[in-house]
Amino acid sequence: MDTFRTVRSFPPTVRFLMVNQLGIDIGTFLLFPFLAGHLGGSLGMSAATVGAVLGTIQLSHQGLVVLGGTASDRIGGHRVIPIGCLLRLSGFALFAVVDDVRAVFAASVLTGVAGAMLYPALRTCAAQAAPPDRRAEVFAMLNVFTATGGLIGLALGSVLCMIDFRATAVTAAVVLAAMTMLQLFMLPAHARVGRAERRSRNCSILRGCLHVLRDRHFLTFSLTMTALTALENQVYLLFVNAAQHVSGAPAAAAVIPMVGALASLALQLRVTRLVRAKGGPAAWIAPGLAVMGLAFLPPLLLLLHVPENESVGRPDVVLLLLPLAAGAFLLALGQMATQPSTLELVSRHAADGLIGTYFGFFYVISGVAASGCTSAVGWAMDVGERTGQLWLPWACCVVVGLLSAGGAAWLYHLGRLPGTQSRVDDVRPQRARPRPGVPSPRRGRRRRARAGR
Repeated sequence: MDTFRTVRSFPPTVRFLMVNQLGIDIGTFLLFPFLAGHLGGSLGMSAATVGAVLGTIQLSHQGLVVLGGTASDRIGGHRVIPIGCLLRLSGFALFAVVDDVRAVFAASVLTGVAGAMLYPALRTCAAQAAPPDRRAEVFAMLNVFTATGGLIGLALGSVLCMIDFRATAVTAAVVLAAMTMLQLFMLPAHARVGRAERRSRNCSILRGCLHVLRDRHFLTFSLTMTALTALENQVYLLFVNAAQHVSGAPAAAAVIPMVGALASLALQLRVTRLVRAKGGPAAWIAPGLAVMGLAFLPPLLLLLHVPENESVGRPDVVLLLLPLAAGAFLLALGQMATQPSTLELVSRHAADGLIGTYFGFFYVISGVAASGCTSAVGWAMDVGERTGQLWLPWACCVVVGLLSAGGAAWLYHLGRLPGTQSRVDDVRPQRARPRPGVPSPRRGRRRRARAGR
């Protein structure tokens, strides 16, 4: 009930953006988790081809996300969102009807470009429509609706895949088509172009990008937040792989993502309000990243005591999955504190109405750096499997999380985060400046000495 009251307290545009986020994630999770199985199973593609298709989606998304951000500043996010949704449903419809490799790659490009348009536009509209003092709360509620949409999409997709993957893809396309129609009728009615947005539209795309690239504080902040993207992606890599290893059952891997989704549904709003009441977003970035890094310790300790290829009995599976579930819960908890705060600070960094451009560059910088970290984790997984040291990739994730937390704490200490002051300056003695019309003590002493002479 508290969630519903919170949603009702927001303006109509924000409420529709939350419903829009729910619909988009239902359609997305209807298809994405089952795409690799369809390509490798029904279409008989090799693992290398399947990896290339998934990599094309990721590359199209991360490589063009700045385009979506700048387009949101130029023509308005309320116009970019339907375009992105239309592109995504076109890609999903292609996945349903084609079996040629070239057509599959075309569908993957459409899907990736759609993500590059959707995500910065959604965050831009949310930042512009939300009350300035409640932006973190709006981003937190978007996470709640994302988790809800993911759970609904996974449940529906699991049922529909028993019939046929094409039924899943068509259903996902229909859901996105319905959301596109709602966007066309609802978003323009509530969208207002502010003075800052009008200035940004008169600004060229190149000038806006150069403005962001000259913002050294923002670029440093974006690099510091590498762990946020890199570690949250490990739910579908490290955690799933470990769940399959210790249980021996592929179905056990589905438990781990559900732990994070249910935790987000139950605690996201409470954590966001705690962050706002106890110091604000800037103060909680470093602790949240530290919790995300420490979330990999329980699975690390588990794998130290479970040798490779050891068979376990059925009663022991639940006990072995508990450390993984605890790690997934801690990872979700740290993400609840960090992600809404991060998005609010990105919107505070933005100047001259370039919110979309700032979001685009943030996703590109953190995404590219996170891709490098994920590749390093994959390399550590291969080394760990060859040497029997399965704890190695988990230790790498702990180090990445703590390094990012240390960098965020240093930025907060220096006052480089929006809304903070330098702690270094606070401990330095400040010289008192004389008020206008009041002589300084030193000047008064000189006058009294001359008068005594």
